[in-house]
Formats: sequence, C-alpha cells, structure tokens
Amino acid sequence: MNIRLLAFLLLTVLGASACVSAQKYKEEEALNQELQSELAANQVQIKELNDELTVSMVNELLFPSGSADLNRSGKTVLDKIMPTLKSVTDKHIEVRGYTDNVPIGGSLKRRYKSNWELSTARATSVLEFLQKGGVAPTLLSARGFGEYQPIAPNDSNENRAKNRRTDIVIIGKDR
Repeated sequence: MNIRLLAFLLLTVLGASACVSAQKYKEEEALNQELQSELAANQVQIKELNDELTVSMVNELLFPSGSADLNRSGKTVLDKIMPTLKSVTDKHIEVRGYTDNVPIGGSLKRRYKSNWELSTARATSVLEFLQKGGVAPTLLSARGFGEYQPIAPNDSNENRAKNRRTDIVIIGKDR
C-alpha cells in the first residue's frame, strides 16, 4: 500500500464515520465530533514526507499528565485509525515518543528516571494498544526521544506542549 493511499485512508477515517445501526451511528457521530475538534485544535496532524506518513498527536490528547497510561480520548483516536493501521502489511509502523525539556521531578521520578524513560514508556503504551487492537506486531516498534528532538523551542508553555507528542510513523520496509 503506498503512502498517499494510507494518508487518504487516515484522513477519511478521521474525518468521517461509517454507520452500522442507529445506536452505533450516534456513538460514531459523537466520536467523529470529538475527532473533528481535535483536528481543528491541532491535536492530531497528518504529514507526508518522502516515503513516510506521520500521524502526530499531542500527549495531552493521549495521556494524563506525567503518565504513560492511555486515557479515553487517546484510545478513541487510536481506535479510529486502527482499521487503517491493521491494513498495513508492506510497511513498518514506528511509534515515537517525545517530551519537553522540563526535568522529571517529585513522585514521578520514582516511576521514570528521565524524560527519555517517560517518552519510551508512552511510545510502548501506544504500541501495545495497537498490537492488542490487531496491528501485526512484526511491523511495530517503539522509540523514545525524550526532550532531544523538539519541534519548537522549549521557551514557553505553548511550545513545550507542542514538543510533548507521540507520532505513529508508517515507513517503507526498505528504509
């Protein structure tokens, strides 16, 4: 499956829902509204570059603060893109976790020694959710980058929030 087709499928899945029954329709409509809000609020972005397709999600959408346990909204977003990810057979799916540059402190330090550990734990949490949802584990990998690959300067709360993210990257197997 080529990257452009995957991008189209992901955008279609995130932008619209299929209906099976009246109750299912209402549930899907509510989820669709939630996803539309997230897309509009730049909480989910889809980018295509060369032979990579990246679904980037801000961590506040996926995780409670200081945690690597997926929250309800995170599971909702992942459930929406799951059918497309399950259809991938000829690509690699890499889950990448990132944090800001604020050091881990307080009681959180007992669970995660560094931002690197937290970012890796979050990427692994997403990977495990995808595997349990039926994505082929042979295609999956997780990486944590901690604070070391920011997309914005870590000079304001707004920019630090942009840097706290999780990406699902679909990569050609030959890379």
